[in-house]
Amino acid sequence: MEAKSPSQSFTTVTDMVLPSETNPLNNLFGGELLARMDRAASIAARRHSRRIVVTASVNHVAFNRMVPLGSVVTIEAKVTRAFKTSMEVHMNVWIEDRESGEKTKANEGLYTFVAVDETGRPVQIPEIVPETDDEKLQFAGALRRKQLSLVLAGKMKAKDATELKALFED
Repeated sequence: MEAKSPSQSFTTVTDMVLPSETNPLNNLFGGELLARMDRAASIAARRHSRRIVVTASVNHVAFNRMVPLGSVVTIEAKVTRAFKTSMEVHMNVWIEDRESGEKTKANEGLYTFVAVDETGRPVQIPEIVPETDDEKLQFAGALRRKQLSLVLAGKMKAKDATELKALFED
């Protein structure tokens, strides 16, 4: 199985915020944004694995800015690290000013997907080879984030989380 670069999974999804998708303040519902992010991330994960993918976890989402009614929303997603059957997908969410066209980063998130076969069994996926400095940072951080999630879920003992322990050793 040939390794891939994060850029091979890069996905852009653009859409507009409609009235039925907003709260009483005329901003996009958080759940609606999560669903849009899930769709963008699943496309990136599928591009990387070339398999059916399922959402394993929503690891982190930062709602930094409100997304107003009528905004053009663009979600950029790419796989930052692949493990045996799972992969981490990082997303940036941008909103475009209706008048100036200026884009502002509104939110970001990290989701984990698992590649599966037609029966739902996890299948092996290609590795990721990061190319840029930013991709290398995201790649290194993904293992720490995975170990932290496993420790918090009780699936790994803290003493076995080597990447986390290395953060605190001299």
